[in-house]
Amino acid sequence: MATRCAFENSNEVGVFAALTNAYCLTGIGGSENFYSIFQAELSQHIPVVHATIGGNRFVGRTTAGNRRGLLVPSTTTDIELQHLRNSLPDSVVVQRIEERLSALGNIIATNDHVALIHPDTDRETEDVIVDVLGVEVFRQTVGGQALVGSYCKFTNQGGMVHPRTTVEDIEELCGLLQVPLIAGTVNRGSDVLGGGMVVNDWSAFVGLDTTGTEVSVIESIFKLQQRGAGTQGASMVTDMRSSLIDQLS
Repeated sequence: MATRCAFENSNEVGVFAALTNAYCLTGIGGSENFYSIFQAELSQHIPVVHATIGGNRFVGRTTAGNRRGLLVPSTTTDIELQHLRNSLPDSVVVQRIEERLSALGNIIATNDHVALIHPDTDRETEDVIVDVLGVEVFRQTVGGQALVGSYCKFTNQGGMVHPRTTVEDIEELCGLLQVPLIAGTVNRGSDVLGGGMVVNDWSAFVGLDTTGTEVSVIESIFKLQQRGAGTQGASMVTDMRSSLIDQLS
């Protein structure tokens, strides 16, 4: 299911948190409310880790990872790197990379099998992504936007892309990612999906401004509905999704 939350006064959940199937990172904030929401939902399954990157709290936009690894920028200090290695499962490889486009969360979108990256990403960075995350890599844009990590979000179950993405582009991306995709928004019409939510194969966290329709679409495409909820809810979500697509097209 999808949980609404906010970091202090910001609805940009994906800026201050990073979530995979093996771990969750949250920025160190003025209050523990943000961290405790993640802790309550996830702590029985995966570690929830307080972290900073280069002394900054926006861990979601500066890192990229999946269940096999975590990539952090060159601004990460040795102490921060050691803290991450100590806190994350032994199976997760933490790798610091020298990349000119250092907001890795904005230029890399990945699940456990495939990654989309900014067309101008260094060749060395692409090789590290393949080695550390164990994924197939494609240089791609989403809805004409080069910041693929900001404008799309996908897991092993499904994904959501920028609302202006054409049907042809969605079909091409579906072929690359091998998961169902839909064009949508978060936080009451925001197209910055990577900043507005974090999601893995069984849970999602979205900004407080996210509408009921947006939550329903997110839960549907990422397959987060509780099992046995009946067909009525599924058909309602389908109707909502169709109306949302009509509005955006």
